[in-house]
Amino acid sequence: MFVFSNLFLSIADLLDILITLYIWVVIIRAILSWIRFDPYSPITQFLVRVTEPALSRIRRIVPIIAGLDLSPLVLILGLSIAEGFLVNTLRDLAYAIR
Repeated sequence: MFVFSNLFLSIADLLDILITLYIWVVIIRAILSWIRFDPYSPITQFLVRVTEPALSRIRRIVPIIAGLDLSPLVLILGLSIAEGFLVNTLRDLAYAIR
């Protein structure tokens, strides 16, 4: 059973890293939206292409309040909750089957 335990621990660590990286990408995108930047830059286009699918879905639900787009904040909050739940659940499962 240690093989499955190690597999679940590895998946939990990978998921933790991927969600954390995506949170940082969303933060960088939010910061770039506050400052003047080149919209044709490959880095900017990458950030928009990676984050826009999730942010556009949230924008349909959460309205812009006083000119402030709260969708990055909602996305980061949701990702943090999902990360805590999924990663901790996988780790607990891995330790339980050892």
